[in-house]
Amino acid sequence: MANSDTPKGFHAVRLMDGTPYNGGGNPYYVGTGDTVALFPGDPVVLGGSANTTEIQVNGGKFPPGTVPDVTRATAGSTGDILGVVASVLSTDRDSLTYRAASTERVVFVHDHPDIVFEVQEDGVGGALAATNIGENIDVIFTHAGSTSTGQSGAEIDSNTAGTGATKQFRILRLVNREDNEIATNAKWEVMVNPTRHQLRAGAGI
Repeated sequence: MANSDTPKGFHAVRLMDGTPYNGGGNPYYVGTGDTVALFPGDPVVLGGSANTTEIQVNGGKFPPGTVPDVTRATAGSTGDILGVVASVLSTDRDSLTYRAASTERVVFVHDHPDIVFEVQEDGVGGALAATNIGENIDVIFTHAGSTSTGQSGAEIDSNTAGTGATKQFRILRLVNREDNEIATNAKWEVMVNPTRHQLRAGAGI
């Protein structure tokens, strides 16, 4: 049976040592000047600044300077990764579950360097094979995030799998599930390539 074509971005499943993941992470800021929408499942990168005014969300507030800013990661081997958006903190009961373009929101990010994520491959240029396990691969944003489901459309770019050290994610294994097989639109377990993770690589921003 063919794999379903259901890109949903990157979703944390466990830590690399096999420890169950408790959903932990940290809050980050996205300001009104950022014109790219953000969805849970989108990889993000540090922007080099932080909130300059107090931000209020349901359940608390963030004084100036307490929430570093992020923006959606750039697809390709020159793009670093901080982590993946887990959720968008609400400001009232009508808040969107995603961060619309040019709006001020606080996002909760899975930023631990050892998180394993599940993600769909795009299959363009041929599906990934068992021999690609252990290689590195880049993210791709062919599909826009869904304003209906609030989910990311990010995938891994099958065309880019290889041994290049600067690629963004490491391919670990095929997701072990009855509805998943090595073929187009397969779901894979990956982690951020250590050379690209902003909390592990040596250079600052």
